[in-house]
Amino acid sequence: MSGHDIRSAVRPDPDQPMVDIANYIVDYVIDSPEAYDTARYMLLDSLATSMLAMKFPDCVKHLGPIVPGAVLPGGVRVPGTSHELDPVQAAFAIGTQIRWLDFNDTWLAAEWGHPSDNLGAILSVADYLSRKAEREGGKPLSVRDVLGWAIKAHEIQGCYALKNSFNRVGLDHVILVRLASTAVATAMLGGSREQIINAISHSWIDNGVLRTYRHAPNTGPRKSWAAGDACRRAVTHAFNAVDKNVVGYPSALSAKTWGFYDIAFKGKQFEFERPFGSYVMENVLFKISFPAEFHAQTAVECAMQLHGEVGSRIDEIERIEIETQEAGVRIIDKTGPLANYADRDHCIQYMVAVPLIFGRLVADDYNDDVAADPRIDALRTKMTVKENPQFTKDYFDPEKRYIGNSLQVFFKDGTSTAKVSIDYPIGHRKRRDEGIPVLLKKFEAAITAQLPARNVSRILAASADAARFEAMPVNQLLDLFAI
Repeated sequence: MSGHDIRSAVRPDPDQPMVDIANYIVDYVIDSPEAYDTARYMLLDSLATSMLAMKFPDCVKHLGPIVPGAVLPGGVRVPGTSHELDPVQAAFAIGTQIRWLDFNDTWLAAEWGHPSDNLGAILSVADYLSRKAEREGGKPLSVRDVLGWAIKAHEIQGCYALKNSFNRVGLDHVILVRLASTAVATAMLGGSREQIINAISHSWIDNGVLRTYRHAPNTGPRKSWAAGDACRRAVTHAFNAVDKNVVGYPSALSAKTWGFYDIAFKGKQFEFERPFGSYVMENVLFKISFPAEFHAQTAVECAMQLHGEVGSRIDEIERIEIETQEAGVRIIDKTGPLANYADRDHCIQYMVAVPLIFGRLVADDYNDDVAADPRIDALRTKMTVKENPQFTKDYFDPEKRYIGNSLQVFFKDGTSTAKVSIDYPIGHRKRRDEGIPVLLKKFEAAITAQLPARNVSRILAASADAARFEAMPVNQLLDLFAI
């Protein structure tokens, strides 16, 4: 940590955490087949979520140019649309698509987040560079190149999240999307080690957005485009660092009074559990079965198991007991009226009530028409949510990374269901063999519902062969997703 007299204008050496990211980006060679395999599935899953989001007008309205007519012919393709945009606005659009339904991958630790959010920046910059290269007689980036950059972005965001809780100081986790995407995008554009450090310093000087829009009583749809906004800002920093060679701020973290640590992190330095490698991609969690905030994924599975026993007896229920992790209690335990889609998909009681009643939980179940069913709120009032200390312990165990929930339903006649408990959902690393076929079905169904049949056939044929898919130029892949 660099510290010096606040009056001194002597430029210090860059803060070590910024140097460590730049060194990792420039020097580390990814040699993990598991990381690349998982990254390939992550890309397919993220493209699936982007296509599923196209059913929702509130998402679609964000995807074009910020000013009507401000298009860039030959620019970056936005999947599922006809838009061709500059890479900054395209990063916002793609990041927004992937994140809109809360159905992309997840990382849970001291900080929470969704590392595939970084694809907004990575795909945008990769497509921009590839189209530029083809116009100039060069070689486009391949899908494997994208996977390599994604592994590094996942690692930066995830390793910071292991020991550093930004939510505890009121900052949203997209601060780490901006950090990881800034570093990776700068390198993709050809930035030097120094330019990567400079760009990262600007990311930290941006500070962070508040979590206000994720919590009662203010939960709202900004949470669905916040990651896209972080990607947009990251690509701006990357272009500024490389094309304009902007000056960096070496003690952006540690400067007394004015640095991030003192301003936003209660004077604490960052802590790290492990060096950067490929751990995060290998262990990332997929949301496969349900578009639900991840701390509730196993609670929804429990409810689905109990639906057959409970669904015909909803009016006979006296109370429902939910046990979850400490983070689940803090984020998604809500009482009272739920104002909108975003409020509902971050309420564990709502996410349990719907599958108990209907035997399903899909994105449309958060809409106003489904929420108007009086049985949902009636069930919510009968639910208690409390922390199970063992779930919390297993949640933080680096060898487990569980996300446990339990559910038990009690009836007015004195009988009850068994207490159903699930430690980790189908998207967990320990359930990869079970989960990947479900992920691929999610992908096929999503693209089939949105894209022309000819394009779907070509996408499925390419993605079925790992080597062929990874060799594919990324601009050709995105062309297949254009409408």
